[in-house]
Amino acid sequence: MDDPVILTCAVSGALASRDQCPAIPYTPLEYAAEARRIADEGGVMIHIHARRPDGTPSHAVEDFAAITDAIRAEVGRGLIINYSTGALGVPLETKQAYLRELRPEVGALNMGSMNYAKYSARRKDFVFKAVFENSFDDITALLATMVETGIRPEHECFDSGHVASLDPLLDMGVLTPPLQVSFVMGVTGGIRPTARNVAHMAEQVPDVPHQWGVIGISRAQWGLLAAALSLGGNIRVGLEDNFYLPEGEMARSNGDLVARGARMAIDAGRKLATVDEARALLGLS
Repeated sequence: MDDPVILTCAVSGALASRDQCPAIPYTPLEYAAEARRIADEGGVMIHIHARRPDGTPSHAVEDFAAITDAIRAEVGRGLIINYSTGALGVPLETKQAYLRELRPEVGALNMGSMNYAKYSARRKDFVFKAVFENSFDDITALLATMVETGIRPEHECFDSGHVASLDPLLDMGVLTPPLQVSFVMGVTGGIRPTARNVAHMAEQVPDVPHQWGVIGISRAQWGLLAAALSLGGNIRVGLEDNFYLPEGEMARSNGDLVARGARMAIDAGRKLATVDEARALLGLS
């Protein structure tokens, strides 16, 4: 576990609203304020789903640009910019457009199709359910866009088969290590959020230079992050994934969640990566 911990924050997601959590940022200036809190508390990467100023999810170039410009004005190169490409019903060409135009340092790349749902045991019913389609055709097209624009992919894997989907891309030579592989755990339809499954997923990553980390969804997050830290992985926190601190109190900002993740890393005997160290580990220029 010689590598320091790359601490990422996913600031808003596309689904949550202020009715659920008042700290969700909507406007570019609110994203910038959250970016400052993230950087100040030890985070080095910010994962962005764009919104319009009224909070409506957006995949428009101008909204990603306004948010990114505001973040850069606030923290400069103090955070690695990471754009989401995960969305239901959004055309491939739309995602390619904002990647090509704005060229973030990192772009999330979902590695397989799946049932994607949230289930309520209290209601005995699904809160929502959908098919999250990520065909190999779409994966390779998005990857080609990232390669041609110098964006490093972050491979988001919701199950162990998604990790195995890296194999053909490596064999074709369209992926260049070091890889960044993230295990998304806790989504109904994906792998169960257990410490044993963190270890299982980590063992599936191809034997090439890589960084791996855990994205824990909902309140199972903190145990998953503890498992990742003990096994040498990186961690992601943020209001996209979970609103609550381990004690059950709702976070007042993304900074609260980053601060707790940073403390967990240090308590586990790990060092936090600086932003320059993180760029070097991920193969960013």
